[in-house]
Amino acid sequence: MHEVTCCDLFNRNHIPVGFYAAETEAGQSALADLGLTDPELPVLVLRFTSPPTVLAGPTDIEIADAFGLTRTLSTDTTFDVVIIGAGPSGLAAAVYAASEGLNTLIVEQEAVGGQAGTSSLIRNYPGFSRGISGAQLAFRSFQQAWAFGSDFLFMRSAVGLRAEDDLRVVALSDGGSAVGRAVIIATGVDYRLLGVPVLDELVGSGVFYGAAVSEATAMTGRNVFVIGGGNSAGQAAIYLARYAAQVTILVRSASLAASMSEYLIEQLESTANIAIRYRSQVTGGQDVDGCLSGIVIQDLDDGSETPEPASGLFVLIGSVPHTDWVDGVLQRDKGGFIVCGPDIAKPGHGRAPYLVETSMPGVFAVGDVRSGSVKRVATAVGDGAIAVQLLHRYLALQTAPAPT
Repeated sequence: MHEVTCCDLFNRNHIPVGFYAAETEAGQSALADLGLTDPELPVLVLRFTSPPTVLAGPTDIEIADAFGLTRTLSTDTTFDVVIIGAGPSGLAAAVYAASEGLNTLIVEQEAVGGQAGTSSLIRNYPGFSRGISGAQLAFRSFQQAWAFGSDFLFMRSAVGLRAEDDLRVVALSDGGSAVGRAVIIATGVDYRLLGVPVLDELVGSGVFYGAAVSEATAMTGRNVFVIGGGNSAGQAAIYLARYAAQVTILVRSASLAASMSEYLIEQLESTANIAIRYRSQVTGGQDVDGCLSGIVIQDLDDGSETPEPASGLFVLIGSVPHTDWVDGVLQRDKGGFIVCGPDIAKPGHGRAPYLVETSMPGVFAVGDVRSGSVKRVATAVGDGAIAVQLLHRYLALQTAPAPT
């Protein structure tokens, strides 16, 4: 189910969920009660239906269908703005757009919050002196956008974009399309993969991309490693340290000063069961019965490799923008991030592009997906707010009478 576990997906969407490992006595008993032998895993049981709905090895879209979330957009519906992505920037744009009377649609492929939604505790967001989890912050924004009248379409992703006169058409992964007078792209980024084959096969079975907050309790009393030197890695390590016997952060550089906030570094250094290993990378791993049992750590200075027992490996080594779907349609930089405003080469707008407007007039890019953006939740929210103000200017141009 992409790179998050089924339980993590439900937790991020605030859906109560219980979990039984299939090989345990409780898991085998649950399967027997359902009359299942050797089913495709995971098996999902929706207790709120009558009789309970049972899904074996379901896709995201099958789960959405079971929850009654699937629907086809009417081809006759034109929204004022279609927002792709429900991370901090997309949700902020939805709040401002809907509150100002714009007919707003948000398309989200997974769960509200984006990468920020997986953070266990965000302590440097203004207004929350004791911190707030990314999931809580995102869900509050979701409720706010919904209360203002925003329309949400879950378990869909954008796969194409085109202009039809003054309208912008977003092709969706279910074969449908969303039509808007303008589009805001807030698709964020995907986690950068380790590229270690043996560990790639253990994703969801001890290896996790992102903070995977829902997996923390399963690490109780165990040896856990976090790869990464950014704020997300530091926040994940601090949260995991509540449960794990030992948390070790592996960093390629010789210092965290250039990549992590000072308050996080101080907290890491003062936590007894957190250690930091600099100039290190993971080159291999071992498994027992399909679950992670150990990793191989290489010293980048002398090249030596050391095997270490590990029950959990949480990977936060950067990201790549989710922009393949606009390849050849919008200008992107060498890293694949969407170029906006004055950085656009040879714009064809007939005017100066707005600050977060892309090379296609009426299409804006906000948050982490925008070239040159600051990777912080607060700045992502600011991007969303700015985009809506510029969107009003764009729509005013479209409705203004032609000059004589």
